[in-house]
Order: sequence, then structure tokens, then C-alpha cells
Amino acid sequence: MAKLSKRMKAVREKVDSKKVYSLEEAVKILKETSSVKFDSSVEVHVALGIDPKKGDQIVRSTVVLPHGNGKTKRVAAFTTHTKEAKEAGADIIGDEEFMAEIKKTGKCDFDVAVATPEIMPKLAVIAKILGQKGLMPNPKSGTISPDVKKMIEEIKKGKETFKNDDSANVHLSVGKVSFDEAKIIENINTFVDSVKKAKPAGYKGTYIRTIAISSTMGPGLKVSV
Repeated sequence: MAKLSKRMKAVREKVDSKKVYSLEEAVKILKETSSVKFDSSVEVHVALGIDPKKGDQIVRSTVVLPHGNGKTKRVAAFTTHTKEAKEAGADIIGDEEFMAEIKKTGKCDFDVAVATPEIMPKLAVIAKILGQKGLMPNPKSGTISPDVKKMIEEIKKGKETFKNDDSANVHLSVGKVSFDEAKIIENINTFVDSVKKAKPAGYKGTYIRTIAISSTMGPGLKVSV
């Protein structure tokens, strides 16, 4: 068995892996046990009772975190409404020259892509590349709309997309350990509420099984929300 570092021993002394904490208590412990040298992320892990192999039980939606998650996202806007996109804060305007560059190099130097409907046919030439990187605009994630300004502003304010993985879990980074406890708690509650609202219409049974929070390289704490 690997020998535990002093940091991990100290962390384990403060965390009871069998206990279900109140959200307020868990956030306090999370901040106390984060001893890495960088501002680590706060992550929420929700275990669902769905069967991810069934198409009608897929959980996918979006949430606008009230306080953002502490990460600055580069947004590429594929649109003919370039003025509105620039005013809203788009980092890249995805014109045909830019699309040709992506097709040639396969590189995408941005975190989120949004598109207006009239440009979608032209995106066909790079659809496979964007799809493989999880960057293809999609109406379900709110990244295809005639209102390019609204899409970009929401993303810049903290809009995140979430989807269950193959193990029926949903994960999301909801802030930084340096955030005030109240802001972390509000972001977590907002995310959990969004997961609840995304419950598949025909699903029967226990939807949310467990919720845990953790910091980067930190322990997981089960919480009651």
C-alpha cells in the first residue's frame, strides 16, 4: 500500500467517508482541506438512477451559475451577425477563412462554439472535427439560436452544459475554492436544481441517488441537498 503524505493524512482526519454532511458543513470542510498550491476547482458529482443505455433516459441540459465557475471561456461565434457577436464578447468570429483553417489543421483554439441557423450548412465541412471535440453547436445545449448576442452573454456569465456519462453520473465544476462559501453553496444549489428539472419525463424510480462535492485532488464529501 502506498504511504500517505502528511497532507492526505491531515485531510483524512477531517473527513468521515461514511457521513452525509449538510451542504454548509461540507463546503466549509472542502475549503479547509484544499491544500494544493493553486486555486483548485469545486466539483459536484451527482449519481443518478437512470439507465444511460436507454435513449429516453439521457440527462442533458444547461445551467447558468449565478457566480460563474471561475474559468474564462473563449467563445467562437459562427454567424453572419458579426457586429452583434463582437459586442457580446465573442473571442473569435468563425468566418469561412477560419473554418478552412480548422479543416486544414484540426485545431480549435476555443472552449465553446455558438452558431446562428443560417450558418449551419457551412459548418458541415468541419462538423466531424467539432463533434469529436465536443464543440459542435447544438440546440439542446443552447448553442444554436438566431440571438447570437444572448448566447454569448449567457456563456460569459457562467452558462454550463451538463450530460450524464456512461455510469449515469453527472459532473460539473461549479467554482473555485477561493470563492466565498455562500457563492459556492448558491452555485451548487442552482446546479442541483437544474439536474432535478432535467429528469426524463417517463423515468420512474429514485432519480438522484447520491451527491458529493470535492476540490481538485481533494476528498469527496457526500452531501444532503
